[in-house]
Amino acid sequence: MDSQLPLDICKRIERCGVIAVLVIDDAKHAVPLARALVAGGVDAMELTLRTPAALEALRRVRAEVPEMLAGIGTVLTPQQVEEVANLKASFAVSPGTNPRVITAARERGLPFMPGVATPSDIEAALELGCRDLKFFPAESCGGLAYLKNMTAPYAHLGVRFVPLGGLTTKNLKDYLAEPSIMAVGGSWLAPRPLIQAEAWDKITANANEARSLASSVRPNK
Repeated sequence: MDSQLPLDICKRIERCGVIAVLVIDDAKHAVPLARALVAGGVDAMELTLRTPAALEALRRVRAEVPEMLAGIGTVLTPQQVEEVANLKASFAVSPGTNPRVITAARERGLPFMPGVATPSDIEAALELGCRDLKFFPAESCGGLAYLKNMTAPYAHLGVRFVPLGGLTTKNLKDYLAEPSIMAVGGSWLAPRPLIQAEAWDKITANANEARSLASSVRPNK
């Protein structure tokens, strides 16, 4: 089985242009949060496994907001791959390139996007069948200029990237104008304090702004 993201998922992510990256402390917030993002035009989310509520949040979103493409991030172990696959996450993401985790995802048929920061990371991911990659931490590593230089030797292989880390409305358009960028990861859409405050209208507004910026760069998506 393959760990590569299926074409339909890739197209949805590319069409949206933005993946909301989220830390949820209470699973009761999952459904209203997902609905707030969808209302703003963002229908792809990554629920990070940084809190115990993440898996239950995924279960609720999958059950109650089926129009949301709901994935899980910060997947660090094969055991977490098993848990995520059992809950039928749309995709999974890791901050780094761990062969054991990628292999476990491939064996379960879980669409997987490992994190890369160096050419060696890219080659390790390619060796394991992954061509859709998370670039992390994007701005700390050198941003778009670094990414373009690092990835030039692999462009002919169809490698695509989702940068995360330091992405905001100020640099979103620059990243999305680069052909190798599938979408950007945005933690600013729904930061932890806004989720805890249940500021759903503000989150919808943030999503709408990001989606509008993405559409201005990619009007035909």
